[in-house]
Amino acid sequence: MTTPWQLLMFRKTLKKQQRLAVLKRLLGNIDRDEQCLLVTCGDNNGAINYYLSQLGGQWSFADLEDTCRAEMSELLGTEVLQGSPDSLPYEDGRFDRVITIDVHEHVRDPVQFTREVSRVARAGGQVICTVPNGDESKLAVRLKHALGMTPDEYGHMRVGLTIPELSDIMWQCGVTPGECSTFSRLFTELLELSINFAYVRILAPRSTVHVEKGQIAPATGDQLRSMKNSYRMYSLIYPLYWLISRLDALLPFTEGYVVVVAGRRPVV
Repeated sequence: MTTPWQLLMFRKTLKKQQRLAVLKRLLGNIDRDEQCLLVTCGDNNGAINYYLSQLGGQWSFADLEDTCRAEMSELLGTEVLQGSPDSLPYEDGRFDRVITIDVHEHVRDPVQFTREVSRVARAGGQVICTVPNGDESKLAVRLKHALGMTPDEYGHMRVGLTIPELSDIMWQCGVTPGECSTFSRLFTELLELSINFAYVRILAPRSTVHVEKGQIAPATGDQLRSMKNSYRMYSLIYPLYWLISRLDALLPFTEGYVVVVAGRRPVV
């Protein structure tokens, strides 16, 4: 059986694999009957949905953009529903676990979006949000801006949110923040920047397949196939990238470039 292209790509990622490891730790054991929801916003081809669904529970998926939904749905064997920042297509209190992956930086009003996330979580339910670190003084963020890789190039409304900012938004929306952490430190972030820069500035403009503004990596099978030679070259050097990313271990006391806040809806 041929491995889906999304899973093959995932095996050659840095931040996405780190994100999955963090989420698995925070989710812990998931009972078979627990209802779980993952909400994403375009920067996703369905691979992380697939791996999270292997942890147990009954999973639903929503994306705020339409570009990848069809191929995500095919991979997952279930429809990925279209949501909007102020309306997720689910009833109140349906889910025991709600995860959002890098959505807050895309939406105009992150508070309204978080209210929707809180609304669909049951009382006592777990809510986990990841978002790029909004600290604009960090070195890699300054390098991104110097290279013209501004939030607009990523399809973002803002650089991201800091832990206090994300925690405060969750408080406002009825979610009590608990464990907070970060991942993807300087070495990983610089490697990711080099990959994104090459895609946005060199590969995407030459692609024979249309690439939406804000896409920083191939989002569909056609896009990946259109640059198969470049991707084959990246696959060859990926082991070196992986080794360099391990140097993040030398920076254990610095904040990473991705923020994670896990909390719960209080039981009234």
